[in-house]
Amino acid sequence: MARVDLHLHSTASDGAFPPEEVVARASLAGLKAMALTDHDTLEGVPAAIAAGNRLGIRVIAGCEFSTTAPWGEMHVLGYFLPLGWAPLEEFLSHCRADRERRGADIVTRLNTLGVALKMDDVLAESRGGSVGRPHVARALLRTGMVRSVQEAFDRYIGWHRPAFVEKRLPSFAEVAELVHTAGGVLSAAHLKDRGTRNILAGLKAQGLDAVETRHPVHDPDQRARLTEIARQLGMHRSGGSDWHGDDPSLPPSGQIGGQDVPAEWLDALEAARPGQREPAAHPAR
Repeated sequence: MARVDLHLHSTASDGAFPPEEVVARASLAGLKAMALTDHDTLEGVPAAIAAGNRLGIRVIAGCEFSTTAPWGEMHVLGYFLPLGWAPLEEFLSHCRADRERRGADIVTRLNTLGVALKMDDVLAESRGGSVGRPHVARALLRTGMVRSVQEAFDRYIGWHRPAFVEKRLPSFAEVAELVHTAGGVLSAAHLKDRGTRNILAGLKAQGLDAVETRHPVHDPDQRARLTEIARQLGMHRSGGSDWHGDDPSLPPSGQIGGQDVPAEWLDALEAARPGQREPAAHPAR
């Protein structure tokens, strides 16, 4: 069975390896295609596509967006996004600026707690990519403030921890409109038990095309339930490893290609795209 992985990260956001290396790993895993889905950026996609052309693996231009949700924050994956389209690039630029603002606010909170971290330490970890909490965690680890990345989240920057700062999030409907106008499709990522029939029906009414049924955090029951809801609602499925880099604690399901996502799912997502014309003008945020 030809397999794909539709959820991968690189150093363009919070992944550990550059786009070219992610593609090389995907090729070694025997994948037919992959989607690079960095947070709030398409910066790594051109290099990934070039590497894919050399290695004979198709690379889909993707992005992981953060949006509002009834429970707070939801991640959604946009696929088949156009490179260099001004409205999308402006939107993502705003999102990245807010990520950097958030990183600075987290550093300020850490400083008030007596943790002597600097924003330059965080930016050194992001290396010009889209800033995220994993970069703060890695900076804390590198400077000896914690003994592990997990400790950084557990003590300081995880949800409801003393240095946690919320994002300024766009609505799901806003992101769905932007992605569809750009000619892409949208899938809800790693919903776990939040992916109820009512939630997914409401999101479908606002433009959701698919649901990520296969993900390392989904246990067999969650996977089966999401699959059945997707079938009932006539939604497409997506799946991927959500791989950020080598981690000895990752099970095989968290390695590139570890979710056994059939290539037919990618074909169905591509067939579900809005018209193949060039994206129309669309206001930014």
